[in-house]
Amino acid sequence: MAEHPFTAEDLDLLRQWDTPTICNALELVVPQRRGHGFTVRPLVAADPGLPPICGLARTGAIRAAAPSGRAKEQDRALRLGWYDYVAAASLPTVVVLQDLDDTPGVGAFWGEVHSAVHKALGAQGVVTNGAIRDLDMLAPGFQLLAGAVNPSHAYVHVVAYGQEVTVHGMHVAHEDVIHADRHGAVVIPHDAVRKIPAAIELGARREKVILDLCKDPSFSVAKLREAIARADEIH
Repeated sequence: MAEHPFTAEDLDLLRQWDTPTICNALELVVPQRRGHGFTVRPLVAADPGLPPICGLARTGAIRAAAPSGRAKEQDRALRLGWYDYVAAASLPTVVVLQDLDDTPGVGAFWGEVHSAVHKALGAQGVVTNGAIRDLDMLAPGFQLLAGAVNPSHAYVHVVAYGQEVTVHGMHVAHEDVIHADRHGAVVIPHDAVRKIPAAIELGARREKVILDLCKDPSFSVAKLREAIARADEIH
Protein backbone atom coordinates (compact mmCIF):
# COMPACT_ATOMS: atom_id res chain seq x y z
CA MET A 1 0.00 0.00 0.00
CA ALA A 2 1.15 3.55 -0.77
CA GLU A 3 2.32 5.76 2.07
CA HIS A 4 0.39 8.97 2.64
CA PRO A 5 1.26 12.15 4.59
CA PHE A 6 -1.96 11.76 6.60
CA THR A 7 -3.90 9.09 8.48
CA ALA A 8 -7.43 7.76 8.57
CA GLU A 9 -7.97 9.98 11.61
CA ASP A 10 -7.01 13.05 9.55
CA LEU A 11 -9.65 12.13 6.96
CA ASP A 12 -12.22 11.45 9.69
CA LEU A 13 -11.60 14.94 11.07
CA LEU A 14 -12.43 16.54 7.73
CA ARG A 15 -15.86 14.90 7.69
CA GLN A 16 -17.08 17.25 10.40
CA TRP A 17 -17.16 20.12 7.88
CA ASP A 18 -19.24 20.47 4.75
CA THR A 19 -17.63 20.61 1.32
CA PRO A 20 -18.05 24.39 0.82
CA THR A 21 -16.10 24.92 4.06
CA ILE A 22 -13.35 22.63 2.76
CA CYS A 23 -13.27 24.67 -0.46
CA ASN A 24 -12.96 27.88 1.57
CA ALA A 25 -10.00 26.41 3.44
CA LEU A 26 -8.32 25.34 0.20
CA GLU A 27 -8.52 28.95 -1.03
CA LEU A 28 -6.20 29.82 1.88
CA VAL A 29 -3.96 26.74 1.83
CA VAL A 30 -3.53 26.32 -1.95
CA PRO A 31 -4.80 29.57 -3.52
CA GLN A 32 -3.61 28.50 -6.97
CA ARG A 33 -6.30 25.80 -6.86
CA ARG A 34 -9.13 28.31 -6.37
CA GLY A 35 -10.54 27.93 -9.89
CA HIS A 36 -10.45 24.17 -10.36
CA GLY A 37 -10.44 20.80 -8.62
CA PHE A 38 -14.15 20.65 -7.76
CA THR A 39 -17.44 19.75 -9.44
CA VAL A 40 -18.99 22.64 -11.36
CA ARG A 41 -22.44 21.26 -12.20
CA PRO A 42 -25.20 20.06 -9.86
CA LEU A 43 -25.26 16.50 -8.55
CA VAL A 44 -28.28 14.61 -7.24
CA ALA A 45 -27.72 13.48 -3.63
CA ALA A 46 -29.50 10.20 -2.90
CA ASP A 47 -29.78 11.29 0.74
CA PRO A 48 -29.01 15.01 1.25
CA GLY A 49 -29.09 14.47 5.03
CA LEU A 50 -26.03 12.20 5.12
CA PRO A 51 -22.81 13.69 6.54
CA PRO A 52 -19.85 14.48 4.28
CA ILE A 53 -17.62 11.70 3.00
CA CYS A 54 -13.83 11.88 2.67
CA GLY A 55 -11.44 9.24 1.40
CA LEU A 56 -9.01 8.07 -1.26
CA ALA A 57 -10.36 8.05 -4.80
CA ARG A 58 -11.09 4.79 -6.51
CA THR A 59 -11.57 5.78 -10.14
CA GLY A 60 -13.31 4.03 -12.97
CA ALA A 61 -15.34 4.44 -16.14
CA ILE A 62 -18.57 2.87 -17.38
CA ARG A 63 -20.84 2.89 -20.42
CA ALA A 64 -24.48 1.87 -20.64
CA ALA A 65 -26.01 3.01 -23.94
CA ALA A 66 -24.93 -0.10 -25.88
CA PRO A 67 -23.55 -3.58 -25.15
CA SER A 68 -19.85 -3.81 -24.42
CA GLY A 69 -19.16 -6.06 -27.38
CA ARG A 70 -17.19 -8.41 -25.11
CA ALA A 71 -17.99 -11.94 -24.07
CA LYS A 72 -20.00 -12.30 -20.86
CA GLU A 73 -16.98 -13.82 -19.14
CA GLN A 74 -14.85 -10.81 -20.06
CA ASP A 75 -17.45 -8.40 -18.69
CA ARG A 76 -17.63 -10.36 -15.45
CA ALA A 77 -13.83 -10.53 -15.12
CA LEU A 78 -13.55 -6.76 -15.53
CA ARG A 79 -16.25 -6.14 -12.93
CA LEU A 80 -14.60 -8.54 -10.48
CA GLY A 81 -11.29 -6.79 -11.11
CA TRP A 82 -13.02 -3.51 -10.28
CA TYR A 83 -14.19 -4.95 -6.95
CA ASP A 84 -10.64 -6.06 -6.15
CA TYR A 85 -9.37 -2.59 -7.01
CA VAL A 86 -11.88 -0.81 -4.76
CA ALA A 87 -11.12 -3.18 -1.87
CA ALA A 88 -7.34 -2.72 -2.12
CA ALA A 89 -6.99 0.39 0.05
CA SER A 90 -5.17 1.23 3.26
CA LEU A 91 -7.60 4.06 4.09
CA PRO A 92 -11.33 4.72 3.55
CA THR A 93 -12.29 5.31 -0.07
CA VAL A 94 -14.69 7.30 -2.22
CA VAL A 95 -15.56 5.94 -5.65
CA VAL A 96 -15.39 8.39 -8.56
CA LEU A 97 -17.03 6.79 -11.59
CA GLN A 98 -17.22 8.54 -14.97
CA ASP A 99 -20.00 7.62 -17.39
CA LEU A 100 -18.42 7.90 -20.84
CA ASP A 101 -21.63 7.76 -22.90
CA ASP A 102 -22.53 10.75 -25.09
CA THR A 103 -25.59 11.10 -22.86
CA PRO A 104 -24.41 10.03 -19.39
CA GLY A 105 -27.00 8.26 -17.26
CA VAL A 106 -28.68 6.07 -19.89
CA GLY A 107 -28.24 3.15 -17.51
CA ALA A 108 -27.70 3.09 -13.74
CA PHE A 109 -24.67 1.27 -12.33
CA TRP A 110 -25.68 2.29 -8.80
CA GLY A 111 -28.65 0.97 -6.86
CA GLU A 112 -29.53 -1.41 -4.06
CA VAL A 113 -26.93 -4.07 -4.91
CA HIS A 114 -23.94 -1.96 -5.82
CA SER A 115 -24.40 0.44 -2.91
CA ALA A 116 -24.36 -2.58 -0.58
CA VAL A 117 -21.39 -4.20 -2.35
CA HIS A 118 -19.26 -1.05 -2.32
CA LYS A 119 -20.10 -0.23 1.27
CA ALA A 120 -18.90 -3.74 2.16
CA LEU A 121 -15.73 -3.09 0.12
CA GLY A 122 -14.92 -0.12 2.37
CA ALA A 123 -16.17 2.78 0.25
CA GLN A 124 -18.12 5.61 1.87
CA GLY A 125 -19.94 6.66 -1.26
CA VAL A 126 -19.70 7.53 -4.93
CA VAL A 127 -19.42 10.66 -7.05
CA THR A 128 -20.56 10.04 -10.63
CA ASN A 129 -21.93 11.85 -13.66
CA GLY A 130 -23.91 8.68 -14.35
CA ALA A 131 -27.25 7.53 -12.98
CA ILE A 132 -28.51 6.02 -9.73
CA ARG A 133 -31.73 4.19 -8.87
CA ASP A 134 -33.43 2.21 -6.04
CA LEU A 135 -33.50 5.36 -3.93
CA ASP A 136 -35.54 3.71 -1.16
CA MET A 137 -33.36 0.59 -1.00
CA LEU A 138 -29.80 1.92 -0.90
CA ALA A 139 -27.25 0.75 1.67
CA PRO A 140 -27.70 2.85 4.84
CA GLY A 141 -25.09 5.57 5.22
CA PHE A 142 -23.66 5.09 1.72
CA GLN A 143 -23.79 8.42 -0.11
CA LEU A 144 -24.51 8.61 -3.83
CA LEU A 145 -23.94 11.88 -5.68
CA ALA A 146 -24.95 11.46 -9.29
CA GLY A 147 -25.75 13.23 -12.52
CA ALA A 148 -29.19 11.65 -12.90
CA VAL A 149 -31.79 9.26 -11.55
CA ASN A 150 -32.81 6.48 -13.95
CA PRO A 151 -34.95 3.32 -13.51
CA SER A 152 -32.95 0.99 -15.79
CA HIS A 153 -29.55 -0.73 -15.96
CA ALA A 154 -29.63 -0.51 -19.77
CA TYR A 155 -26.33 -2.12 -20.90
CA VAL A 156 -24.20 -0.77 -18.07
CA HIS A 157 -20.70 -2.22 -17.92
CA VAL A 158 -17.27 -1.35 -16.57
CA VAL A 159 -14.87 0.02 -19.18
CA ALA A 160 -11.70 0.59 -17.14
CA TYR A 161 -10.48 1.47 -13.67
CA GLY A 162 -7.52 3.10 -11.94
CA GLN A 163 -7.14 5.81 -14.59
CA GLU A 164 -7.77 9.55 -14.44
CA VAL A 165 -11.42 10.50 -14.79
CA THR A 166 -13.49 13.68 -15.00
CA VAL A 167 -16.87 14.09 -13.28
CA HIS A 168 -18.74 17.36 -13.79
CA GLY A 169 -15.52 19.25 -14.39
CA MET A 170 -13.58 17.72 -11.50
CA HIS A 171 -10.44 15.87 -12.65
CA VAL A 172 -9.56 12.96 -10.35
CA ALA A 173 -6.65 10.51 -10.25
CA HIS A 174 -6.26 7.27 -8.34
CA GLU A 175 -5.54 7.93 -4.63
CA ASP A 176 -6.58 11.59 -4.75
CA VAL A 177 -8.33 12.68 -1.55
CA ILE A 178 -12.00 13.41 -2.23
CA HIS A 179 -14.35 15.34 0.04
CA ALA A 180 -18.03 15.37 -0.94
CA ASP A 181 -21.52 16.10 0.29
CA ARG A 182 -24.84 17.32 -1.12
CA HIS A 183 -23.13 20.46 -2.46
CA GLY A 184 -20.71 18.52 -4.68
CA ALA A 185 -17.14 17.26 -4.42
CA VAL A 186 -13.58 18.59 -4.28
CA VAL A 187 -10.07 17.13 -4.57
CA ILE A 188 -7.80 17.91 -1.60
CA PRO A 189 -4.06 17.83 -2.41
CA HIS A 190 -2.26 15.34 -0.17
CA ASP A 191 0.01 17.92 1.39
CA ALA A 192 -2.99 20.13 2.23
CA VAL A 193 -4.97 17.56 4.24
CA ARG A 194 -3.42 18.36 7.62
CA LYS A 195 -3.47 22.13 6.95
CA ILE A 196 -7.22 22.27 6.42
CA PRO A 197 -8.39 22.44 10.09
CA ALA A 198 -6.23 25.47 10.91
CA ALA A 199 -7.36 27.22 7.72
CA ILE A 200 -10.99 26.58 8.62
CA GLU A 201 -10.44 28.07 12.08
CA LEU A 202 -8.85 31.16 10.55
CA GLY A 203 -11.67 31.56 8.06
CA ALA A 204 -14.28 31.21 10.81
CA ARG A 205 -12.63 33.96 12.87
CA ARG A 206 -12.61 36.29 9.86
CA GLU A 207 -16.24 35.55 9.00
CA LYS A 208 -17.38 36.03 12.61
CA VAL A 209 -16.49 39.72 12.52
CA ILE A 210 -18.85 40.27 9.60
CA LEU A 211 -21.60 37.88 10.74
CA ASP A 212 -21.71 39.43 14.20
CA LEU A 213 -22.12 42.87 12.65
CA CYS A 214 -24.98 41.64 10.46
CA LYS A 215 -26.90 40.72 13.65
CA ASP A 216 -26.21 44.09 15.24
CA PRO A 217 -29.19 46.54 15.14
CA SER A 218 -26.71 49.35 14.48
CA PHE A 219 -25.53 47.73 11.23
CA SER A 220 -24.56 50.17 8.49
CA VAL A 221 -22.56 50.09 5.29
CA ALA A 222 -19.88 52.20 6.96
CA LYS A 223 -19.55 49.67 9.78
CA LEU A 224 -19.52 46.86 7.20
CA ARG A 225 -16.51 48.48 5.52
CA GLU A 226 -14.76 48.64 8.90
CA ALA A 227 -15.61 44.99 9.65
CA ILE A 228 -14.25 43.82 6.32
CA ALA A 229 -11.01 45.70 6.98
CA ARG A 230 -10.73 44.15 10.45
CA ALA A 231 -11.41 40.68 9.08
CA ASP A 232 -8.62 41.08 6.53
CA GLU A 233 -6.18 41.83 9.35
CA ILE A 234 -6.90 38.56 11.19
CA HIS A 235 -4.15 35.97 10.68
